[in-house]
Amino acid sequence: MDIFRLQEDRGTNLVKDVLYAANEARFTSTNYSEPLTQYIVGWQDPANLAELLEFFAPEVPNTPRRFEFKKGTNAEYFLTETDDVRAIGSAFKRVEQKGTTVTDRTYNKGLTTRVDHDDVLGDDWRERKVAWLKARLLRNEIIRVVALLGTAATNLAKVWDSTKDPDADMRDSLRLATSSSGIRPNRIAIGEGAWDLRTDAYHAGAHAGVYVQGDKTPEEVGRKLGVESCRVVSARYQSSASAKSKVLGDTVLEFLAEAVLDKDDPSNIKRFISPTEQGQMWGVYIEEHPKFTDISVEHYSNTVITSTLGIRKLTISAT
Repeated sequence: MDIFRLQEDRGTNLVKDVLYAANEARFTSTNYSEPLTQYIVGWQDPANLAELLEFFAPEVPNTPRRFEFKKGTNAEYFLTETDDVRAIGSAFKRVEQKGTTVTDRTYNKGLTTRVDHDDVLGDDWRERKVAWLKARLLRNEIIRVVALLGTAATNLAKVWDSTKDPDADMRDSLRLATSSSGIRPNRIAIGEGAWDLRTDAYHAGAHAGVYVQGDKTPEEVGRKLGVESCRVVSARYQSSASAKSKVLGDTVLEFLAEAVLDKDDPSNIKRFISPTEQGQMWGVYIEEHPKFTDISVEHYSNTVITSTLGIRKLTISAT
């Protein structure tokens, strides 16, 4: 769910403590705050949202606002040659990376909040507000990324109870993904509810060996399944005025996401990011008024499914 839909649209009449999708007119050089931008670029969020976003969709940094990349033609990564020996006086054989060239762009995203001067507390209130806005923007990105992966995945329903072997189900799914793409997924994201069902299934087993399986950590499960990273996702977001929802439901996502070395590598997903006008990955803008201050945080990004081959999703239930 896009969190922006939860906000009120009141045009330019901002109200204190209400969050807004930021108006581009607010992002002017006169309002740019270099000290707060430096602060927000180096700020480490306590919930590790930036790390979680990088797990799902590694960054392709310093991407131009408009860019091109190759939609993965899977066979390209498995071609071989028998004529790669150079003859004296000649050049090496020339090869080209084929595939569909896609033109895309990064999108300007941001949020603005109004702070009434009668409500400020302490000298670091600006820093606390920009950190809050950045965390909100990171959470928005995570929700988008998970939705993209879930939509692109091949989905299979699984029941995990005392008669089942959850890790075998995940291993079988990895095999199917590898057969489809030729490359084994290197990341597994397990929703908190699915992880609990995995633990319950093993703990309900009839002998101690099965019980021990339920006590393995995500890292141990990842090593057992032969992937680089396996993590349990327990993050939540406010989906309505009175309810919070899991970012990743009772599901397992298996996908390939390399720490980006090349914008055209065969990863399933990438997050292209562009610098702001001032050359930073994030920008902070301050509009001072006699009785209140408007604070805006912006960034440029676009998350793209670059190949759907091998993305697998297991939807887990207890019965």
